[in-house]
Amino acid sequence: MQYRDFGNTGLKVSALGFGAMRLPTLNNDSNQIDEAEAIRMIRHAIDQGVNYVDTAWPYHGGNSELVVGKALQDGYREKVVLATKLPVYLVEKTEDFDSFLDKQLEKLQTDHVGVYMVHALNRARWEKAKSLGILDWLQKPKEDGRVGYIGFSFHDAYPAFEEILNDYDGWDFCQIQYNYMDVNEQAGQRGLHLAAEKGLAVIVMEPLMGGSLANVPAAVEAVFREANPERSPVDWALQWLWDQPDVALLLSGMSTMEQVEENLVSASNSAVSSMSAAEKEVVTRARDLYKSLMPIHCTGCEYCLPCPSGVYIPRVLELYNRGVAFDNFGSPRFRYGQMPDEMKADQCVECGACEEACPQGLDIIDWLKVCHAVLGEESAAYDPSKHPAH
Repeated sequence: MQYRDFGNTGLKVSALGFGAMRLPTLNNDSNQIDEAEAIRMIRHAIDQGVNYVDTAWPYHGGNSELVVGKALQDGYREKVVLATKLPVYLVEKTEDFDSFLDKQLEKLQTDHVGVYMVHALNRARWEKAKSLGILDWLQKPKEDGRVGYIGFSFHDAYPAFEEILNDYDGWDFCQIQYNYMDVNEQAGQRGLHLAAEKGLAVIVMEPLMGGSLANVPAAVEAVFREANPERSPVDWALQWLWDQPDVALLLSGMSTMEQVEENLVSASNSAVSSMSAAEKEVVTRARDLYKSLMPIHCTGCEYCLPCPSGVYIPRVLELYNRGVAFDNFGSPRFRYGQMPDEMKADQCVECGACEEACPQGLDIIDWLKVCHAVLGEESAAYDPSKHPAH
C-alpha cells in the first residue's frame, strides 16, 4: 500500500480509502447490509494496508455507521483513521451539532473520530449552518477530543466552494467529487489546487463517477485497451487521480470482495507523477470520446447566463448529456432533483435570450423541454447506495 500526506496535519493516509456507502446488501434492499461480508471486506482491506475508513449518517438508511463500528472491533479501530460526517441538512438548532456527533460516536462504538466533516455542503446549507452558529462550534469537538480534524464535503458550483473554503480558517481538509470527466464539475481541478495551496488535504470521492467510468462504452474501452490491453478502465481512472500530488487519497465505495482486491492492486501500483505524457493523452482521448457521445454540444461557456428566469442552463444540459453518454440517468436525475426548483428547466419562459447569446447556435429552448421531461422523471427515487460501484 502507498501512503500520502494528509495535507498539513502530519497524518499519513493510504492512497485508497474504504468508502462505506455501497456495502454489500441483502434482498436487494439498500438498508439491509450483508454484515458478515461487509465486515470481512473492511477488515481485509485494513489487513492489506488501508488505514482510512469513511462512513456517514445517511448511508444505507443509517446502518452504515453501525456496521463500520462492528467491523472496527477486535483491534481494528486502532489501525485506521475513521471518518464520518455531520448531517448538516438535518440540523435545525444549535444543539443538534453536538447531538448528532454524540449519536454517531455511539453507533461507531468509539469515543472519537479521526476526521469529521460537514456533509454535502452547498451554498444554501452553509448559510443555514452559519446562522445556527457552526463557525463557533467547529473548534469545540477538536478541543474536547471527540474529533481529530475538521473539514467538509462539497456538492455545488465552484464559487460556493471558494466561499466556504474562505469562510473558516480552521479547515483541515475537504472532500470533492473529482475524476477525469469532472475536471470542471463542481469544485473541480480549480478547487483541488486552491485547497491544496491552503495546506488542506483533499479527499476525492466519486473517482469513477458512481461506477460509470468502470462500465465504459465499447468505443471508450477500445481506447484504453489499444494503449495497454492489460489495464482496466478502472485502473486508468484511478491512476489518473493518484498521479496528481494534490490528491491526498481517493475513496472507493466497494460492494464486492473482487472490487476490493482490484482496487488494492491498483493502489499498490500508484505514485505521484507516475503517468507518462502518452498515458495522460490516452485519458484525454477517452474524455473527448465520451464528450462526443453527448447530444448537446454545449461547451459550458455560460454566455447564456444569467437566464432572466433563473434557469441554470449549462448544468441542466450537462446532466442530460451525462445520462445519454453513460446510458444511465439514475445519477443525473438525482442531481437534477437536488437543484433548487427555480433553477430547473421548467422555469423557462421561452424568452430566447439564451439562444441569442449562444455561440454554438444551440436550440436551447427545445433542449430544456427535453431535459426536464427526462431528468424530472423519478429524480427523488434514485438511491446511490443501490448502484454498486468502486
